[in-house]
Amino acid sequence: MATLKTIAKAVGVSSTTVSRVLNSDQTLSISEQKRRAIIEAAAAMNYAPPRVRNSGGRNALKRIALVHFLRPEHELIDPYYVSVRLGIESRCQTLKMETVRVYADTMPEPALLENAAGVIAIGSFEPDYVDWLQRYGRQLVFADSIPPGEEFDAVASDLAVAMRKLLTALGTKGYRRIGFAGWIGQSETDPYGEVRCRTYASWMAEHGGFDPALCATEQSPDHNSEALGYRMAERLMAQSPRPDAIITCNDNVAIGVYRYLQEKSIAIPGDVAVASFNDIPTAPFLNPPLTTVRLPAEQIGEVAVDLLLERLAGRTLVKQITLASQIVWRGSV
Repeated sequence: MATLKTIAKAVGVSSTTVSRVLNSDQTLSISEQKRRAIIEAAAAMNYAPPRVRNSGGRNALKRIALVHFLRPEHELIDPYYVSVRLGIESRCQTLKMETVRVYADTMPEPALLENAAGVIAIGSFEPDYVDWLQRYGRQLVFADSIPPGEEFDAVASDLAVAMRKLLTALGTKGYRRIGFAGWIGQSETDPYGEVRCRTYASWMAEHGGFDPALCATEQSPDHNSEALGYRMAERLMAQSPRPDAIITCNDNVAIGVYRYLQEKSIAIPGDVAVASFNDIPTAPFLNPPLTTVRLPAEQIGEVAVDLLLERLAGRTLVKQITLASQIVWRGSV
């Protein structure tokens, strides 16, 4: 079995240098060529750290890198993405697999990916970052987004289907002047570019009721925040006539909409209904309780791990999986 010493001898460096590279020591000064040679030698020799060798058998510990599209402070205020990550980490813990978190607000050291058996990318990423993940990750699976094309394994809910389902249900209940509150990406120029917004605009146009003034979006770094919802509600409720319902892109934004409406003494749902996406834990405890589309966050995380395990076991055919959503009706409609 390969050891640090045998890898060091093969590459022509010290055992300490090998250890620091394989443990992603970012303070180590070493050429890219030498660093890559160490990683490739370790992989070719099937090197496993002592904690892995000691665990023995088929359940030997493997390292999985979790790359998150949100910055740490933004993830912590969005229970949906916390749930996706917890689904991954819980599944990995059951399978005795180690996880290391990487946040995409900066371009991390490639060794963090190269030292992992595979990478699970949480959320949506710009094309150049996807290329970077593909370049350095051994196996790559996306959780909560499905990149264009059929190149990568991925699991997510189909937000277009979920939005159409919600709009159809609201239409059946008699709502006609339905507004939307959401965001667009930092590099987007299309105000309807985000999938829920794009689907909203299309559905409303098909049913003869699309009014651009009722589609409130902006480029926003705080796209999962209450502050965005407050600003969007202010824009929507300034229209004449007002919307009779507002759909928000997620529950955090809906909380901001609630705050604005309640400050202005606008009754929910008497004056305007509110519906949203994600079904975070606080949704049932708002006043009134929030109607929302439940997306299976933890199950998305669990399936992502299963897809990665299949890849590690030798599967070559790409799998892209969509999990069903469910409307949870509460007092806000």
